[in-house]
Amino acid sequence: MHLIVDQFGTFVSKHQGRLRVSKDKTRLAEVPIMHLEQVLICSDGVGLSSDVVRVCAEEGIPIHFLNGLEGGDYGTFIASGMTGMALTKRAQLRAYEDGRGLNLARAFATGKVQNQANMLRYAAKYRKEADPALHQELMLVATELLDGLPALNRLGGAMTEELRATLMGAEGRAAARYWGMVGRLIPAEALGWPGRQTQGASDRFNQTLNYGYAVLRSQVRQALLLAGLEPNAGFLHADRPGKPSLTLDLIEEFRQPAVDRPLIGWVNRGAELVQQDDGLLDGPTRKRIAEKVLERMDGTELYEGKRQPLRHILQCQARHIATFVRGERAEYAPFVMGW
Repeated sequence: MHLIVDQFGTFVSKHQGRLRVSKDKTRLAEVPIMHLEQVLICSDGVGLSSDVVRVCAEEGIPIHFLNGLEGGDYGTFIASGMTGMALTKRAQLRAYEDGRGLNLARAFATGKVQNQANMLRYAAKYRKEADPALHQELMLVATELLDGLPALNRLGGAMTEELRATLMGAEGRAAARYWGMVGRLIPAEALGWPGRQTQGASDRFNQTLNYGYAVLRSQVRQALLLAGLEPNAGFLHADRPGKPSLTLDLIEEFRQPAVDRPLIGWVNRGAELVQQDDGLLDGPTRKRIAEKVLERMDGTELYEGKRQPLRHILQCQARHIATFVRGERAEYAPFVMGW
């Protein structure tokens, strides 16, 4: 069970064995703590009692904070005792200096491209009869995306800025082809979609994607913290002050299965994406996006021989990073969605 708090001026308190959300003495929601997995604060002006913070720490319930309007995710509260693995953090920092760093960076980049290809294949299979020409084009582009992977897999040695640029360049070229085809899968004209835009997007679908990725980013950071890793020390993405580089690395494997797939399907079923007077998505729309992503995280994918919830797969991948940098795993392989 997830508690999403998305209204300005609300207050979250502990009442017996439940968390209660209220506003102006009106009870808006109440959930049992024993069934609660996480709390998402998706608005400014939300108050939390110290009892809520304490019980969430004691029960291992993370509290995620998202910018309520633009979808930036700016922090997670989690009990410090759950993340104190100094051995893993030391190994993670050392891994950047040798071949392990390149193995991880290459895996994140190739995993993203493979998932983009499989997302197009997934969309194509539902259009084989209704639109054979689009089906064929989707399958062709998916194949073309995969054509560049053998060259990336041949890269070797210690991680350098030159190798990082090579990986990011290949990822960028694949992304351009992928998003070009996404424009064929959605009602782009009705949505006013100009193509993929990240920060500062003014159209409804890019804002929807950006908000969905912010929700996913909070889930990735939680998985990394629980695995004892440092979310700000990455391999594919460059380190900068305040930049969650490893979070941005691992999220690459999960963008298509956790966000693109449910949200593309949602808009194609006529989802109402409502913007406020300031041009940003309104509260109910943002809440529904968060619900869609979290519902998908509870959906299953084939992983290590059996179907498992995507949330569990994410946590396993984070732990695989940890065991790989500690030398307990021979290599790190990305998660690739089915189609």
